[in-house]
Amino acid sequence: MTDPTDTRDTGPRVGTPLWAFLAGVTVVGFTALVVAMIRLDWVALVELARTALFWVLAVLVILGELRPVMVSSASLVGGTYPSTMFTFAVLLHFGLPVAVLMQAVAVAINGVVTRKSWHRVMFNIAQSTLALTAAAVVLGAFGIAPSPAAPWEPSGGHLPAIALAGVAYFASRATLVSGAVALHERRSIVRVLKVTVGPQSLVYAALLGLAPLVVVVMNHSPGLVPLFVAPLAAVYFTATLSMRRDHQALHDELTGLPNRKMLIVSTEEALAEARQDERVGLFLLDLDRFKEVNDTMGHPVGDRLLQMVAHRLTHSVRPKDVVARLGGDEFAVLLPSIRDAHAAREVAARLRAALTEPVRLEGMTFDVDASVGIALYPDHAPDFELLLQRADVAMYLAKEGRTGVELYQPDKDRNSPERLTLLGDLRRAIDNRELRLHYQPKVSLGSGAVHGVEALLRWRHPVHGAIAPSEYVPLAEQSYLMRQLTAYVIEEALEQAAFWWHTGLRVQISVNISARDLLDSALPEQLEVGLAKYGLPPSAIQLEVTERILTGDQAYTQETIKALATLGVPLALDDFGTGYSSLIRLQRLAVSEVKIDASFVRRMAGSEDDERIVRSIVDLVRSLGLRSVAEGVESDEVAVRLAEMGCDVGQGWLFCKPMPAADATVWLRERSEAAAAQVEFGYRPEVSRSA
Repeated sequence: MTDPTDTRDTGPRVGTPLWAFLAGVTVVGFTALVVAMIRLDWVALVELARTALFWVLAVLVILGELRPVMVSSASLVGGTYPSTMFTFAVLLHFGLPVAVLMQAVAVAINGVVTRKSWHRVMFNIAQSTLALTAAAVVLGAFGIAPSPAAPWEPSGGHLPAIALAGVAYFASRATLVSGAVALHERRSIVRVLKVTVGPQSLVYAALLGLAPLVVVVMNHSPGLVPLFVAPLAAVYFTATLSMRRDHQALHDELTGLPNRKMLIVSTEEALAEARQDERVGLFLLDLDRFKEVNDTMGHPVGDRLLQMVAHRLTHSVRPKDVVARLGGDEFAVLLPSIRDAHAAREVAARLRAALTEPVRLEGMTFDVDASVGIALYPDHAPDFELLLQRADVAMYLAKEGRTGVELYQPDKDRNSPERLTLLGDLRRAIDNRELRLHYQPKVSLGSGAVHGVEALLRWRHPVHGAIAPSEYVPLAEQSYLMRQLTAYVIEEALEQAAFWWHTGLRVQISVNISARDLLDSALPEQLEVGLAKYGLPPSAIQLEVTERILTGDQAYTQETIKALATLGVPLALDDFGTGYSSLIRLQRLAVSEVKIDASFVRRMAGSEDDERIVRSIVDLVRSLGLRSVAEGVESDEVAVRLAEMGCDVGQGWLFCKPMPAADATVWLRERSEAAAAQVEFGYRPEVSRSA
């Protein structure tokens, strides 16, 4: 199968290192060819052309140049042409001019038959001419200078000269071809030589080693020369069969692209060659809505679509980049060198742009799109497996967010080893009851009375110390632990509320829950059982949900909301002002309290815009008959302004920081006793800071 990633026929841009190399080799090689033709004894060549041997050799050289012996499916290795054996034999017997003439004609015919670009044909003629010239120079050093008029026949004593000439021939061809490949794919020439020399050296040794025998047969029994085709054909077909098995093992059958095994090899090579100032990029692409095409049009159309996608991807990357198919509609792109994340995003955008061009199949036009995830070495992972895993995480982020392209983000990776470890530690912390609730009071801005407390989860890890909720709560929300964590918090809050209520402190505890919790049908039942267990009224606990849940159409239609309303457990809307709520949704959720986000409250003293926003929210909440709570109150000035606006309740460090349960109990008792004394002696309560 033709390799869709082969871009060698694309001409190099003028002025590039590859263009300079190809041009230089071509000029030098054709100069050597012209010199050889000038030195050719044309009279003797005409006489030689009248013999059957000349034409037998010419035909064998041409046929041997048409199909290479492939010893590996690796793109860098390429093939070795059987014509080498006969061309080298012509060099030994009739000299350099005849050999380069036959080789040049054979390479030109190969270019026509296989439709190679002209610059490749010219380069191949030049590099083969230079290799034959190098071998002829070595033979000349030993006093061997054959010609059509004076053919040369080797003997046993000439083996060192022939061996050195063969080494010169192979070294010249390997160096020139590897140099072109290295520049074309922007790889290290040392690396290319390591990959190519090993597999090809054995084939060249066999072909060049047989050349002297061909010469001996040519000199004594020219009619037997065609018999060399038989062992050569056996070698050719054996190598071809082996190569096909190798190709099937490393390439996708449908598209001809490298498969996962080949991608692993290519990635490991790229990581080994990576420079400190560059990155290695691995992209994972998944086609959007491909299943619909398969289900609607059938698998044959789906297969043709995948082939077109493979073609577009391979023609949208650089020659050295690797496009692989991992299975189904999932592709990978390896960038052995990329400058930074911004450049990687540009490549990903180019790939998506190439795919979005409409595709017409079976009389229908399809719009193809893909989600792309990017992971970079060494920024995100040190090896192939982690790179692929993290590119997969980024790709699913792109799918979920419908952004098209996403770079790997560790904080959103629920599968990273660190986060998986943290998740396991969190599960054990819940089982061992290592999590604690701290409580922050909510104080009436008008009377100074305590309206309630908010329960805030705290976790002190035995090894890492205090861990912020922002690190583990989102992790729990993405996993099976969220329901367990919520149940733990509600149980702890109800137990504490029972202690306070049954000792005379009628304090409502607010508990934060996620949208996922709110849509859990088991939540109302858990609350009902807990309230009955501790003998508490529904008003003893309040559930706080963020404004973001109002952006979902299902939130206020779920049975959970209705069940909570029937139970009588109040709801509060947290972080109001940071989302995109509508009044209709706010009313339909039936909340009793709206908490103004702390980011607006903290900036009130220095920002008229934020003060206007807070005032507008307070007026809106009052008009709906709801209670307003300002979070993040940290100064008397802000508290006074909020009270003047008509805000009902304040919460923040001005009144009290979050406290453990024991400290909160002491604080609440002192506050309750002070309030009772004020009422008894006729004092008017005021908003004040607590010690």
